[in-house]
Amino acid sequence: MTTTMNAVPAMAGEAEQTRARDPDAHGCLDRDGVRVFWERYGDGEHAILFLPPWEIVHSRAWKFQIPYFSRHCAVVTFDPRGNGRSERPRDPHAYDRRRFAEDAIAVLDAAGVERVAVVSWCGASEELILAAEHPDRVTRLVEIAPDLHLTADLEHQAGFAFDEALDTEEGWAKSNRHYWLRDWRGYLEFFWSQAFTEPHSTKQIEDAVGWGLETDPETILLGLDGDWPNDRVRALELCARVRCPTLVIQGTADAIVGADRGPAVAAALPNARLVTLEGCGHGLLARDPVQLNRLIRDFVCPPPPPTRWTRGRERPKRALYISSPIGLGHVRRDVAIADELRALRPGLQVEWLAQHPVTALLEARGEQIHPMSAQLANESRHFQRESRGHELHCFQALRRMDEILLANFMVFHDLIREEHFDVWIADEAWELDYYLHENPEEKRASFAWLTDFVGYLPMASGGEREALLTADYNAEMIEQVARHPRVRDRAIFVGDPDDIVPDRFGPGLPLIRDWTIEHFSFSGYVTGFDQSTISDRARLRHSLGYGDEERICVVSVGGSGVGADLLRRVIAAYPEARQRIDGLRMIVVAGPRIDPQSLPAPPGAEVHAYVDELYRHLAACDLAVVHGGLTTCMELTASRTPFLYFPLRNHFEQDRHVDHRLKRYRAGRRIDYDTASTAEIAAAIAEEMQRDTDYLPVAGDGASRAARTIAELL
Repeated sequence: MTTTMNAVPAMAGEAEQTRARDPDAHGCLDRDGVRVFWERYGDGEHAILFLPPWEIVHSRAWKFQIPYFSRHCAVVTFDPRGNGRSERPRDPHAYDRRRFAEDAIAVLDAAGVERVAVVSWCGASEELILAAEHPDRVTRLVEIAPDLHLTADLEHQAGFAFDEALDTEEGWAKSNRHYWLRDWRGYLEFFWSQAFTEPHSTKQIEDAVGWGLETDPETILLGLDGDWPNDRVRALELCARVRCPTLVIQGTADAIVGADRGPAVAAALPNARLVTLEGCGHGLLARDPVQLNRLIRDFVCPPPPPTRWTRGRERPKRALYISSPIGLGHVRRDVAIADELRALRPGLQVEWLAQHPVTALLEARGEQIHPMSAQLANESRHFQRESRGHELHCFQALRRMDEILLANFMVFHDLIREEHFDVWIADEAWELDYYLHENPEEKRASFAWLTDFVGYLPMASGGEREALLTADYNAEMIEQVARHPRVRDRAIFVGDPDDIVPDRFGPGLPLIRDWTIEHFSFSGYVTGFDQSTISDRARLRHSLGYGDEERICVVSVGGSGVGADLLRRVIAAYPEARQRIDGLRMIVVAGPRIDPQSLPAPPGAEVHAYVDELYRHLAACDLAVVHGGLTTCMELTASRTPFLYFPLRNHFEQDRHVDHRLKRYRAGRRIDYDTASTAEIAAAIAEEMQRDTDYLPVAGDGASRAARTIAELL
């Protein structure tokens, strides 16, 4: 019996999690009174069943695989009995591995999938039962770090009785019934630290601990009391019956099952190939997802050969430009750089790998958007969902979008396997920079990296934990660049050395400014527009239809969808501000992701969804009110427009990096959103409208300087 649901029920702690790919179908099976939850994604000639490992985690463990493979084939997953959205039966025999395999067949039937490649992580015989006893359903088998007991347990795990009360809790003594019941979280934190032995695995460990906490030790103990035919005798018997082609993938630094177990399993399977990954631990699917995805795809559903090739002498130069969708300011400066680059290298073809709302601006300009852009997971939607009122914990939001970042890198990965480009230009496309450093063998063209800030900085609200995490992330980036300095052929800081914060990356790490000066070139700021076109303010106002007697206040929060609460509060301040300023007209720009109908405005204030060439209005107005995004604030600085800025709470870039730069330029007036009443905002609007600005000038040649640096690669 299958019950199909209208909405995917969220697992504990995942109510606001933005997935890179939502399922196309899902449901609950009644398996002899036990509910088993399943999902199906995608379609295609091939199909893959990603098996959950034992009940300590559930199907979300495959979050780095599902979005990628669902673009190429049908993907089926389910939560094991005992975790996730499946039921937690109290009968130990309900957890027999044969029941597990039978659940898998029932799930395939419910999902309408006949034949699949089975992919198993830490498989303990259920995958062998499937392949051996259902050869008509299993086309191929992938064993990732299998847990079949064909080799002895690792020496450091031995010597601790599982059922006896021990007089120590050190190390693997935590793998003990009594300790589990006493401190389940403590065991999970230890176990996953052993599964992810690679440095800088804080997010992978954190995820896995969270999944383990969605069940309880009593359930796990019941599961262990079921029948697990993974002992040497029965495992060898099952292996001998498997006839489908098999791929075994084993990390050489696996501290859970040991480096020898994968080779032993491969030797026992009649038609198996072994791949060993040097220096990799047990959690390959999360710690080395690019390499793992490539291996699985080449084995299960190999990509077709490239279809686009041009003889070298006749081939025009091609650039692939990847522009961050977080705020529309990136694409404006990127288009300016691309224009300068085309002027320097006539005939250069620039193609864009981008997503909404960036694509809307590019389409309006007639730029060439690569069709693969449609496959990208939406990053702006993720940040919008991460925001709460006037708060966006930027660092944590970036950490929680790891699934989206990997999915988007895999889109890029497929594209560059199929097509040749002479240069890749990435403006804060963090996934490219990170995963190219993690997988330098994937670098097939010159790579130019642009950013306007360097270094994660902890917010006070995050306490010691956040200080530790930001330092760890910074240290990983520093180590990546030191280990593979040739990945970034050009690293360009969009600004000047003095724009860099004076902080350290973390305890014992370099000063951010010193390290950036050593590893980056500097373009100066890139406004994305010709500043000479806004120099005649009176003429500009007239061209925009602003009256001589009108006092114009433009309120904008960019294109990411974060900032609706600020718009509402400033709108609420308008009546009082109008009493202070004759002829005050307020123009509120909601942007492409905020519904203008959700922002009712009093007479004299108007709300627009989108304003073309907003920078011209910002240059012509008497005052702007914005949050602390760098692009808009620097556009206002360049046009010498008075402005109020309200950094988003817990947004380290706006609170620290942007604020530092604006203070250097003597630009804008910072206001704390939490303490600012509508009366105080109205008063600030009136005061700043009367202020003469003395901002430092913003250089106007940033785009050409950046383009000249990139052109060297062509």
